[in-house]
Amino acid sequence: MDAPSEPVIFLKPATSLADPYPAPTVIPKHTKSTDTADYESELVVVISKPCKNVSESEALDYVLGYTAANDVSSRAAQFSQSQWCYSKGFDGACPIGPVLASSKLIPDPSKLHIKGSKNGNVMQDSGIDDLIFSIPKLVSFCSQGTTLPAGTIILTGTPAGVGVGKDPKEFLRNGDEFSVEVHPHIGTLTTVFEDEK
Repeated sequence: MDAPSEPVIFLKPATSLADPYPAPTVIPKHTKSTDTADYESELVVVISKPCKNVSESEALDYVLGYTAANDVSSRAAQFSQSQWCYSKGFDGACPIGPVLASSKLIPDPSKLHIKGSKNGNVMQDSGIDDLIFSIPKLVSFCSQGTTLPAGTIILTGTPAGVGVGKDPKEFLRNGDEFSVEVHPHIGTLTTVFEDEK
């Protein structure tokens, strides 16, 4: 896809939040039927205090810390609609962790590095400085006209290498393990996938 001229925003419901391993990440029946469950390694920004209409220059003052996420997606549903809430909002579609690293420890998140691995094979590998939009830009943009309460999380986008873009495609299936590594300080979020019963 072409790079957007401004951030693309969609909401995930609270029910999409999930724990890392050993909690399973469930592939919904509607996604399994199309065999299009996909991964997206992402850095997570956690907001520390109510945040509204902040500038890019003050945006990092509203960040509590950072962690890792897998923005699990149903690609068939995503590409059949113009809004992505449904395709990325199913129960457990947003495992996060394993730790929340303080923004005091990470004054410049662009120095972080992210890597995504499926069953031990590296699929994504990128510096956070390669994001289309910087962390301050994302926080500022999301806060315009909308209060971001303390505890709000913002997923920042995924590097190249998602399964749908591979040839052949690399979708997630029952028993697959996916790891999102963010270094330094944050560590590795691991999830194991299972089909919805």
